Amino acid sequence: MIIAIHQPQFLPWLGYFDKIIKADTFCYLDNVQYKKNEWQNRNRIKTINDTQWVTVPVHYRFPQKVKEVKINNNVNWRRKHLQAFITNYGKAPYFSDYFDMVNEIYTREWEWLSELNIHIIEKIIEILNLKQKTTILASEMDLSDDPTDRLIDICKSLKGDTYLSGPSGENYMNLRRFKERKVDVIYQYFTHPEYPQLFGGFKSHLSILDMLFNCGPETIQILRGTR
Repeated sequence: MIIAIHQPQFLPWLGYFDKIIKADTFCYLDNVQYKKNEWQNRNRIKTINDTQWVTVPVHYRFPQKVKEVKINNNVNWRRKHLQAFITNYGKAPYFSDYFDMVNEIYTREWEWLSELNIHIIEKIIEILNLKQKTTILASEMDLSDDPTDRLIDICKSLKGDTYLSGPSGENYMNLRRFKERKVDVIYQYFTHPEYPQLFGGFKSHLSILDMLFNCGPETIQILRGTR
């Protein structure tokens, strides 16, 4: 059984869902230190000029864990995001097919960043018909504090014999520990597909919303490379 593990990101890019597709079970790593100004509270969309960040403002104090980070609701970020989606994707072929889902998410009140992120990811898993995938929170397990042993503990807890790592994983993991504890390591090598977009030339590494609004039900076939 293949296990993939990743921090819950905000409106993730295509490679995040490629990892979910390739794994049998996906674990949200919500009990590690939050990384400021990365992908946990922001992502990019395409605009008529170039790209734009959509960012969830947060209250963060070092060294809070991902699950401990609260959203700063003193800022009206939800209205700002919705307006950005309408302005930049309102004429996309499948905007109306998915905007109700997006609007439902944004009309809810959110206190915790990780809960928002996981809710969005689970909604997209449902849209992509990946409901057979098992997802779980790392914070629900008893795990080592050592970065490598934490990953192995998750695999063992989930009865996994193979860990699906990102391509740079070997730079920070202790591979000897995986071998000692009889967990194989394989790597995700994701080739970003090109697909039709609004506003001229193709831009990669955007939120998956860009593909959903532009490609609709073909999104899963493009991700699987079967279109």
